[in-house]
Amino acid sequence: MKKTIYLFFLTLFLTSGYSNLLAQAKTKEVKNTAGSKDLPMANLPADDKRKFDYYFYEAMNAKSAGKYDAAFDLLKYCLAIDSTNANVYYELGNYYNSLDSKNKALDFYRKATNYDGNNFYYNMAYAGLCLEFKQYSDAIEQFEKLLAASPENSELYVYLSEAYRMDGDIQSAISTLDKLEQIVGLNDKISLHKYQLYTMIKQENKAFAEMQKYIDKYPNEIKYQILLANLYLQAGKNDEAYIVYSKAKSIDPDDPYLISSLAEYYERTNNKKAAEEELHTALISPKMDIDTKLAILAQYVGSLQQNRQDTQVANALFDSLMIQHPQEPKLNLMYGNLLMLQNKKDDARFQYQVFADANPTNPTGWEQMLSTTFPDSLDVSIKTCKDAISYIPDQPQFYFYLGVSEYMKENYKSALDALQQGVEYVDEENTPLLSDFYGQIGDLYYHQEMLDSAFITYDKALRYNPNNLGVLNNYSYFLSLTKKNLDKAEKMSSITVKAEPSNPTYLDTYGWVLFEQGAYTMAKIYIENAIKYSEEKKEELSGEVLEHYGDVLYKTGEQEKALEYWIKAKEKGDSKSKTLDKKIEEKTYISE
Repeated sequence: MKKTIYLFFLTLFLTSGYSNLLAQAKTKEVKNTAGSKDLPMANLPADDKRKFDYYFYEAMNAKSAGKYDAAFDLLKYCLAIDSTNANVYYELGNYYNSLDSKNKALDFYRKATNYDGNNFYYNMAYAGLCLEFKQYSDAIEQFEKLLAASPENSELYVYLSEAYRMDGDIQSAISTLDKLEQIVGLNDKISLHKYQLYTMIKQENKAFAEMQKYIDKYPNEIKYQILLANLYLQAGKNDEAYIVYSKAKSIDPDDPYLISSLAEYYERTNNKKAAEEELHTALISPKMDIDTKLAILAQYVGSLQQNRQDTQVANALFDSLMIQHPQEPKLNLMYGNLLMLQNKKDDARFQYQVFADANPTNPTGWEQMLSTTFPDSLDVSIKTCKDAISYIPDQPQFYFYLGVSEYMKENYKSALDALQQGVEYVDEENTPLLSDFYGQIGDLYYHQEMLDSAFITYDKALRYNPNNLGVLNNYSYFLSLTKKNLDKAEKMSSITVKAEPSNPTYLDTYGWVLFEQGAYTMAKIYIENAIKYSEEKKEELSGEVLEHYGDVLYKTGEQEKALEYWIKAKEKGDSKSKTLDKKIEEKTYISE
């Protein structure tokens, strides 16, 4: 069986949100009493007060130094001295929260608020966990108490409104935002939130009125016209959307966001020609810079994807833009991404190559090129990795893919050299990548019959990531082939089948380990499942799996069927078994 070659894939996580909802609002500053030296204390003897102060100070020092176990022990000692100290309960609540022991954290936060009900941070921590536990009424009570004490603190209105929304009291959520609006004035993000809330209770007129008030106050601000029109479009009110878009066009027909919104409008109303004309007008406009044009194109492609429309209509727009801006490699990068969406790998690779040639020290171009070649074109992948390394020799991902590609071509020495060079550039904190590197190096040691080095390296890989399924699978399988440490092999392999119970490779490995332990009936169940899931997933069965099944059939008393599978294994032509021919010839199981 072809064992797992485990890879890491570079992923760009793009995040966006509305955490700065009230960035422009003025909030009342709240003094943080958590961690204050003047701790509220019980009526303790002077000696106990001195002990408490000393151990709490040491606990905070340990926490600052990242010695969390020591900080925890010291805080517990503080609690033994003064069981009514809110700050200790709060710090212990934070500790349990960081360990994901949410029930304990909730209990400690609750006690902190009981002993010091006016502390902003204790109440906020307790209310936040109440929301997680869906104890909405408790959270609402905390936020209302805080607001009563700090009515000018704008962020509390947002939290309270969200608590009401989660509790299903939409009208109270809206009323809370109305109060906030009285403090901070008109704020489009608040109004958008209210729009969504009104929409939830099907009060569309009030929802749209929220946005109309901006147009009434700022009639020449095109962004509000576009926003309202977009909301009409999302609600399926196409006629109303077009009327507002037309008003916006009278303000500034060249506004890039208006153009992209109009293009989406025409797409939704099945007027593709008009959509393309809008975009084409924008893209040939000399008033618009290249970054804005790229933003319009990106938004347009995103809209096509979201609406499950053919993205190829955007190709002509890219071609037109590239004629105007032949020296803009970021355009090539974006076009390459579009072509990849269309599964046009060769065309995409050409665009990525242009970007990489213009920006050879930027890893993005080389990484994207690899996405078009690996694992289908190993020779091209190898060349791409070597080219990338010649410009940016400190990027470990290229050594990894170079090593894996050489490994797949069975150039084991070249693969090992690449991986051993590359692992030196991996950040010590990037333990998953270090585990993958050492796991792959372990495989290569095994293939070069350096078994002790292989198993030592696998152990090192698992120290970095004990749940690396690829390493666990290969390590356990190669141990079973040596017929050594079968209990260890069984434990490691069992982790993989629990994690991925329908993975044919992991099932076959576990079945074979059980076979070597003499558990033939159980082995048969797992190897049969490996075959079943391979067929369901339309994955080609290797000769090794078929031979394994033949072996287990023989051991469970189905000799004729065993011979049938041994013959199937031989017909596959990929088996490296030293005994398969003899098994077929003598019609009996022969151990390697």
